[in-house]
Amino acid sequence: MRVLARLEARADAAYDNAYHHKLRGRIWDALEGTDYGSTHDENRPKGFTYSNPFPPGDMQEGDERTLLIASPHEELLSYVATDLKQDRELNVGEMPFSVKEMSALAPDVGEPGTTGTIETGTGVLVRIPPWRFDEYGIDTDHEEAEYWQPEHTMEPFRNQIEANLDKKHGLFCPDYLPGPSDVDGELFDSYELIKTFAIPVTPTTGIQETWVLSKWRFEYTVRDDDHRRHLNLALDVGIGERNSLGFGFVNIRNHAE
Repeated sequence: MRVLARLEARADAAYDNAYHHKLRGRIWDALEGTDYGSTHDENRPKGFTYSNPFPPGDMQEGDERTLLIASPHEELLSYVATDLKQDRELNVGEMPFSVKEMSALAPDVGEPGTTGTIETGTGVLVRIPPWRFDEYGIDTDHEEAEYWQPEHTMEPFRNQIEANLDKKHGLFCPDYLPGPSDVDGELFDSYELIKTFAIPVTPTTGIQETWVLSKWRFEYTVRDDDHRRHLNLALDVGIGERNSLGFGFVNIRNHAE
């Protein structure tokens, strides 16, 4: 499930690629005092993710942008939508917007047999834990998690995003339903790397780090209802880590039955 917000720039502004922390702050403000707000300090996936204000690029007053906020929880999205309707001034870093229109979306990868393409709208964060370095043949001089990069090969990337989606499935889907690692078959038919890049990120107030991210294009064929649920969960909560900072947001680019 998603909320789509149509935005209008209130002033000329350079596009702020470090928008993540400020936009996340507005979402948490909307959830303050709710059951979802209480998860703020919990060390687990938060149950929402969001796009960048797109298309990216410097803007002039009156220019339009679009923002998508996704979650498996319709009630969470209703709190965010209500907040944006009550206070239509949305300042995302150095980019001042007004919220002009809002609507609800429910993207779906399709019934079994459907083929399609899912593309990352924002960079994916995948970190390889140090206890798996030997398994993947990673030779480093540090004991911190390693940001995934192409030289690490696809195996750790696939394993980490499946394990991460497993965790989200356990949090946001009924216990009796099998998660991604409980079924045969890959999550995606193919993985096409678009690019890797590094950006400065503020994971918490007053701390800035440089994270290595990647963008992808995934092909899929829906095998059955379980696989459909797993793919739709990825649309709702993102893939990889730190989705509540806006990373790993994905969109369906095309699909056909």
